[in-house]
Amino acid sequence: MTTAIAVDGLSRHYRDHQALTDVSFEIGTPCIAGLLGRNGAGKTTLLRILAGQEFATSGTVRIFGGGPLENDAVLRRMILVREDQTYPDLRVRHAISAASLMYPNWDVELAGALLDTFELPMNRPIKKLSRGMRTALGITVGLAARAELTLFDEPYSGLDAVARTLFYDRLLADYTEHPRCIVLSTHLIDEAAELLDRVLVIDHGRLVLDAPTDELRGAATTVMGAASGVDRFIAGRTTLDRQSMGTHTRAVMVGRLDQRDRELADHLHLRLEDVTLQQLAVYAAEHPDPSGLIPARAS
Repeated sequence: MTTAIAVDGLSRHYRDHQALTDVSFEIGTPCIAGLLGRNGAGKTTLLRILAGQEFATSGTVRIFGGGPLENDAVLRRMILVREDQTYPDLRVRHAISAASLMYPNWDVELAGALLDTFELPMNRPIKKLSRGMRTALGITVGLAARAELTLFDEPYSGLDAVARTLFYDRLLADYTEHPRCIVLSTHLIDEAAELLDRVLVIDHGRLVLDAPTDELRGAATTVMGAASGVDRFIAGRTTLDRQSMGTHTRAVMVGRLDQRDRELADHLHLRLEDVTLQQLAVYAAEHPDPSGLIPARAS
């Protein structure tokens, strides 16, 4: 697998704010990676640095082996679509035409299909589009560019659930036909979970979790039932959370379950539920030392 993104010791400091602190990771291609975290965690800053749109305070960034800053050979191989994407005073058709000239892998047929799917009016000035339509325009450009590295920063702001599903379906279908490296920044974690090969969680500017999605599924379990039964079941295991109300207890424990575990849970009349990616992201942010959280590559 070719390395698309290599980040080492990356930090970004503003006058009164530390946006990123000592972030290191690599992402190979092809891959769909999810960059997860709450608003203000540092996701947008990281993507802007990857795209050569912002300077790092320290550390190094390599995109396909080269630095992205003012490097046309690298920048032509990537695209960043932002939630707050701005456009010149153009009509939709002008923006599509300009994008087709900028990106060497541009797919005219895909662009046309996406414009039809999202019902974008080609002759309407972009400044007169609704928020959802501007978002759909960004998605259209981002997918039709077929850039070797595609960065989506909260790309579905303003889209309803139906339109978001259309985006996920189109993204996955095109990725299947044309594999490449796609990084999807989102706080709608569980909604996008089925798309992701890799998960990176950022909290307060630090990378707190980095693992293949398959390693995270089933890596933690919520155990619910009588307090005595829950305590017996989780004895000797790492727990992330425990709450009690009367005689009922709910605990979150780390570790995969085998058949004997499930038989014991049945015997103790306990209910078991897999912890979702959304919940794992929250727990990862709450545990500064990830070594006891999940068997994953975190820093």
